[in-house]
Amino acid sequence: MARRTFFSFHYTADVWRAWNVRNSWVGKPDHIDVGFFDNSVFEASKRVNEDSLKNFLRKGLENTSVTCVLTGTDTWQRRWVRYEIARSILKGNGLLTVHIDGIRDRYGYTSSRGYDPLAQMGLYRTGGSIYLAEWKGGTWVKYSDYTLAIPERDLWFAAPKTDNVVQISNHCMAYDYAQQRGHANIGGWIETAAGLAGR
Repeated sequence: MARRTFFSFHYTADVWRAWNVRNSWVGKPDHIDVGFFDNSVFEASKRVNEDSLKNFLRKGLENTSVTCVLTGTDTWQRRWVRYEIARSILKGNGLLTVHIDGIRDRYGYTSSRGYDPLAQMGLYRTGGSIYLAEWKGGTWVKYSDYTLAIPERDLWFAAPKTDNVVQISNHCMAYDYAQQRGHANIGGWIETAAGLAGR
């Protein structure tokens, strides 16, 4: 069965590096890339209204089993990357971070290492229910783009027991594309993420 993977990344800053990763991924048998939308389509959805963009991103995640967060310098701050992570958690997708700052852009430059976006989001328990949190302004706050409780049975990892935020990164692997031979190994990384999530 073909592995359908959603790639989440910061379009403006990292699309060139992301395409390099995508090209190494689709070159393998039974790999189907998802999430490489044309930037103009992404921007058009954003201009209509936020609900339209959220719906666009949810549809992009349909029929996927893994979300691979391609991480550059500022990816961790991007609202819509966080939304894609949140929806991936709700959907039960396996998750992994792949740092792409070491990939050269079209001008031959690398970029500086950014924070892991999966470490900037987490879960906590309050009143017996589980909610998403995000790191914002130097503190943990309730995630604002999805405020409903998350059923514990929908999580593929252990649910938090207290109101202390547990980072999503605690349950996921992170890799460096340039230093760890991502062109040869990304398929295995994605399969590991799928296995951890039982997908």
